[in-house]
Amino acid sequence: MSTDTALRSREFPDLFAPRLRRERVVEWQAPGPAAKAAMTMSGIDAMCGIRDGRLPPPPMAKLIGFRMATVEPGRIVMELDAEESLENTIGLLHGATAAALLDTAMGCAISTKLAAGQTSVTLDLKLTYLRPLSAQSGTIQAEGRLIKLGRQTSYTEGFVRDGAGNLAVHATATFSMIGEAPKVK
Repeated sequence: MSTDTALRSREFPDLFAPRLRRERVVEWQAPGPAAKAAMTMSGIDAMCGIRDGRLPPPPMAKLIGFRMATVEPGRIVMELDAEESLENTIGLLHGATAAALLDTAMGCAISTKLAAGQTSVTLDLKLTYLRPLSAQSGTIQAEGRLIKLGRQTSYTEGFVRDGAGNLAVHATATFSMIGEAPKVK
């Protein structure tokens, strides 16, 4: 055993001890068939279908553990019961958790105003972290709001709040629109 290794083993407890090991199993439905089904529905019908369990949620939602709680025209709220698998090495939720929640909520907020066959993809996402989140933050809510729906580009705003309702993250995003809007006759 090298001097460095011996020193580290005395300095730190066994960080790989069996009692510290965790396991998380994630199950999801293949996204292709659900996406195909959702594209035949209006965006709000697809979002309600996910919320109500008629359509499976995207694999990312299952991986992170968030769920769609509120669906309204131009507004979506996602919820997450944070747990330690989402924490970084300083014991806080990794910033990517909020980013994934907000990107999803804001994109879905756009979807609530789209016709069948239309969708959007993120062009940019700007987040401002205002307070840390952890597994002790309670049920975290991510709200996405549509600011402006455009033919080519749409704009959104998002908010992450901890279980006490405190604003933790604010975001804005721009999305590129895909698919043709129905022609008005």
